[in-house]
Amino acid sequence: MPEESSPRRTPQSVPYQDLPHLVNADGQYLFCRYWKPSGTPRALVFVSHGAGEHCGRYDELARMLVGLELLVFAHDHVGHGQSEGERMVVSDFQVFIRDVLQHVDVVQKDHPGLPIFLLGHSMGGAITILTAAERPGHFSGMVLISPLVLASPESATTFKVLAVKVLNLVLPNVSLGRIDSSTLSRNKTEVDIYNTDPLICRAGLKVCFGTQLLNAVSRVERALPKLTLPFLLLQGSADRLCDSRGAYLLMESAKSQDKTLKIYEGAYHILHKELPEVTSSVFREINTWVSQRTAAAGTGSPP
Repeated sequence: MPEESSPRRTPQSVPYQDLPHLVNADGQYLFCRYWKPSGTPRALVFVSHGAGEHCGRYDELARMLVGLELLVFAHDHVGHGQSEGERMVVSDFQVFIRDVLQHVDVVQKDHPGLPIFLLGHSMGGAITILTAAERPGHFSGMVLISPLVLASPESATTFKVLAVKVLNLVLPNVSLGRIDSSTLSRNKTEVDIYNTDPLICRAGLKVCFGTQLLNAVSRVERALPKLTLPFLLLQGSADRLCDSRGAYLLMESAKSQDKTLKIYEGAYHILHKELPEVTSSVFREINTWVSQRTAAAGTGSPP
């Protein structure tokens, strides 16, 4: 077999045959993670990570959810972590949504009838919103941590947006500059972990990827009025990457009857890796919300 003589390898040169993976519609190999409860799961949760990072950074959150007897699964998006693809490049933002739905279908085939939830952070929040909008009625709820709904005012002035669109036509691989890691969290230990994680892409954001993020923002805005599923939305007031006004826009525009917003005053972007008092509150909020919604989804009654 050709695969045995020259196995496909991750960007870190590990053969995919030794790792959990799926092959997407473009033939790209995506690294997957599964966190399984010891007994029969009560529900499924797909976790969608943010730009430049990878799904391994959700291990603590996933373990907490496994404690609720949920099966949690995730993959590194194309161009991220241990998945194939040029780093932080995607031909179309829709590829991310398509791949999530493929993974969801694979896992649901093995666990028919179980309610399924989505959890997403930052860019993963935009992916989560668009995934839910693509299949109305399919998902039992979603948890959004600092989702990309509006770009931050500094990075998305009219001039800058226009400049990105023009540059994308002529110089799509030019860098727009790196993310300043000190804006991610007030927890210095977490910032240090981020800065030294070999699976995180810290190269500058390419114009072509910036264009896809802008496309995603306009798609998310159009999708908000179509949302009817329950959701929990957690947002830091001092988030400089995903404008906190996006959280209010989401609350206002979504048609969901069951929607909850919690704002963390002074908190930055990665709320699940923030100062201990913020992060412990985030874990508590998610634990309570998901517990109540899985019980409701299991009985078929509203929470």
